[in-house]
Amino acid sequence: MAEFALECADSSIAREIVHWQKHLGAERRLSPKTLEAYARDIRQFLAFLAEHRGRQVTLKNFAAIEASDVRAFMAMRRADDIAGRSLMRALAGLRSFGRFLEREGKGKVGALSAIRAPKVGKSLPKPIQMAAAKRLADADERAGEERDPWILARDAAVMALLYGSGLRISEALGLKRRDVPKPGEGDVLVVTGKGNKTRMVPVLHNVLHLIEDYAAICPWSLSPAGPMFVGARGGPLSPRIIQLAMERLRGALGLPDSATPHALRHSFATHLLSRGGDLRAIQELLGHASLSTTQIYTGIDSERLLEVYRSAHPRR
Repeated sequence: MAEFALECADSSIAREIVHWQKHLGAERRLSPKTLEAYARDIRQFLAFLAEHRGRQVTLKNFAAIEASDVRAFMAMRRADDIAGRSLMRALAGLRSFGRFLEREGKGKVGALSAIRAPKVGKSLPKPIQMAAAKRLADADERAGEERDPWILARDAAVMALLYGSGLRISEALGLKRRDVPKPGEGDVLVVTGKGNKTRMVPVLHNVLHLIEDYAAICPWSLSPAGPMFVGARGGPLSPRIIQLAMERLRGALGLPDSATPHALRHSFATHLLSRGGDLRAIQELLGHASLSTTQIYTGIDSERLLEVYRSAHPRR
């Protein structure tokens, strides 16, 4: 990162970027993907600023940027057909770096707070039909494929876990063998989600049986501290393998391209809500920091939200 920044910025700002990244990773616990995206955004802005002003970027002239500089950068990115969410993330990264510099006594970048975040359209997720979601977790649906039975059982167990507990695929594949109780020995999982935050989620007994069925025929030793789900060579299972399995099942079941592993998490939330589940409880199960995120996630409309509010509010 420092080497790239030196092409358009001096060594002092390059050092501060490295310190900022370490701060985000260690103290803010941002995911590696978010750190990578922030680093890319700040590099792009520095390159733009150096070309825009015709000189190398220093801490002093970075702190002196104007709102027009930021708007010009955002306009350039928008012209490249960059989506609103990516623009919003870029602005968030720039603001984060600006706040870091201010806390470190390296200058105040006032222009960044004067820029409004770009509007982002709220695209509602498309849940999978309940009957289809259940079939995705049935290994017999892929009985004609030339794959080892344990692999088919593994994929079915992962699908069942995504739909049955509403996990992100990274959360499911991040489980250790010791994290998953055997049937009859527990019904709760402790998963690690975004920002290394842990939460407790219930797991259905039939899902635990599917996981145990896979473990019983898996040719690799599943040590307590090792991954619950392993790849063909015994190493950690890649999310891409599950995505490919879902693609094959989509064709077999006649499902649209929107039927992805993550759509099973959408389906978990939407189906719970449709059967009278409490929105706050679903928020906790999904690990959402904001109730508004859960509202969008489940496709709940304003009228339904008011209905939930009226039924739960402690009025007289």
